[in-house]
Amino acid sequence: MTPARYARLRTILDHRQPDLTVLMDDLRKPHNVSAVIRTCDAVGVFEVHGVTPTESFKARRSSAGGTGRYVPIRLHASTKEAVGALRSQGFRILAAHLTPNARDFRAVDYTLPTAILLGTEKDGVSAEAESLVDGSVIIPVLGAVPSLNVSVAAAVILYEAQRQREAAGLYDMPRLDDATCQRLLFEWGYKRLADYCRRKQVPYPRIGAEGEILDPIPRS
Repeated sequence: MTPARYARLRTILDHRQPDLTVLMDDLRKPHNVSAVIRTCDAVGVFEVHGVTPTESFKARRSSAGGTGRYVPIRLHASTKEAVGALRSQGFRILAAHLTPNARDFRAVDYTLPTAILLGTEKDGVSAEAESLVDGSVIIPVLGAVPSLNVSVAAAVILYEAQRQREAAGLYDMPRLDDATCQRLLFEWGYKRLADYCRRKQVPYPRIGAEGEILDPIPRS
């Protein structure tokens, strides 16, 4: 890894927001999954969550234009499980969903730990998900079609979250712990060596200030 690449990866990690995420509740179309993940990477979301009863989500996330490598995806077997996991981490969950009590997406404080739940392309947010979330947000639409494409809606909401977080200074300082940064710098910068260490079940070496490997890697 060159010093320039190390500096670029370090900058990405220094802007990651561990308390902003998206929960994709069984999105079906690969291009939508891809677009959501790419937007999450662009605004600094640290990881995203997906609900899928099958392994099919793996195929969908593989089309994320390379950004899937930089945005970890946590899979859950059910919406209830996913919501419970997020709540245990201190998140409130807001559905992007048209309901009588939904709030304008611009009226929400996204500097708080927030997960945006996105429903399926055809049916939107399910009744089960609606019963589990903490509230709903809407994007006002003045055209004939009452809603946006799910990936477009995700982008609109996430960029409002980014705007608020930038104003609050949440991008001005690293928000990930050193151990997580070291792990990801090695996995991103030395993919083959990271694969080797996992296979051999040996610890990752430390990385220096210019991306250099500081510790010897055991060889069998």
